Amino acid sequence: MIENDGIEEAEQTTGPPDDDLGSSSRVTLRRIISHDQDEFLERVRASADLYQSRMPLPTTPEAFQTFLSRFDEGQSAEGLLVCLRDTGAIAGNVNINSIIRGRFQSGSLGYAAFVPHTGRGYMSEGLGLVLRHAFEELRLHRLEAQIRPDNHASIKLVQRHGFRYEGYSPDLLFIDGAWRGHERWAITNDMIGIVPSAPHPTLPSR
Repeated sequence: MIENDGIEEAEQTTGPPDDDLGSSSRVTLRRIISHDQDEFLERVRASADLYQSRMPLPTTPEAFQTFLSRFDEGQSAEGLLVCLRDTGAIAGNVNINSIIRGRFQSGSLGYAAFVPHTGRGYMSEGLGLVLRHAFEELRLHRLEAQIRPDNHASIKLVQRHGFRYEGYSPDLLFIDGAWRGHERWAITNDMIGIVPSAPHPTLPSR
């Protein structure tokens, strides 16, 4: 466990109140915006030892703006924050990357919990909100998480939400200077009974 490293908790984060994509008893889900830059960078720096190069996240204002520019509200990628419901403080980050429509209707998950809010179940609550948002609002059919075999906490997280193990892919992602093998875990909307009222318009009729 990493110490707070001098980060002081604000009484209330002044983010836009109308961007709530879902709430649980303790956390809310919203899109990441430019306003989040300073707090996000503080969280990433404080949490660096947790992820090392496993989950590359921006550490400078310039890198943050480049990171932010990837997201287009679910057209090809969605950048989301898990925030504490009582203060608005950022507890974690979830990205839905590589969204492909048509017959696939799928996205790839990346996520990170931030110090000092790790180990309290906030990301588990947040991931539940992400699944509902992805399947109801974005109308995706499938989400996949690629996880290093030694990342036991991440594997337990997706197992808790009903993801199924689909296999091991050697040399799947380039991380820390080498191609690394990953386990593939996936979930579909019908596996957890979250089916949109209408399919996405890009889904073929047959």
